[in-house]
Amino acid sequence: MLSGFKEFILRGNVISMAVGLAVGSAFTAVVTAFSTAFITPLIGLATSSTMGDFSTATFTVDGAHFKYGVVINATVAFFITAAVLYFAVIAPLAKIQSRFTTDKPVDIKAALRDCPRCYTEIPAIASRCAHCTSEIKPDPEALALADLPTPR
Repeated sequence: MLSGFKEFILRGNVISMAVGLAVGSAFTAVVTAFSTAFITPLIGLATSSTMGDFSTATFTVDGAHFKYGVVINATVAFFITAAVLYFAVIAPLAKIQSRFTTDKPVDIKAALRDCPRCYTEIPAIASRCAHCTSEIKPDPEALALADLPTPR
């Protein structure tokens, strides 16, 4: 029983996930500190408030205190984290991946349509049905996609 647990713990994906969580929590701490130190005062300047820190903002209803400022600060930190992740990680990786992916050749037989006479599936660029041998007009869009001339 313990050997199964040991095998589970020592799998590469479990260790990778643990490392990812540790790095993610450290990244969150950095972004939260950045938003507290720089973004919150900028919001304060923009809203003409003295501090810009919303963590002390509350309202009271029948003696119950609602600290809505904590939610505002967390929302600001979330959007900053999402923006940093998108612009610093996701967008550059997508650009790098697009450079390494090559355009796949177009499969001219992939686009299918039904024969108007026998109703079997044939390639859209076909000019004759393989099943009933009737002559048909090829689909002009499929011909253009395959870079083939349109027949007269």
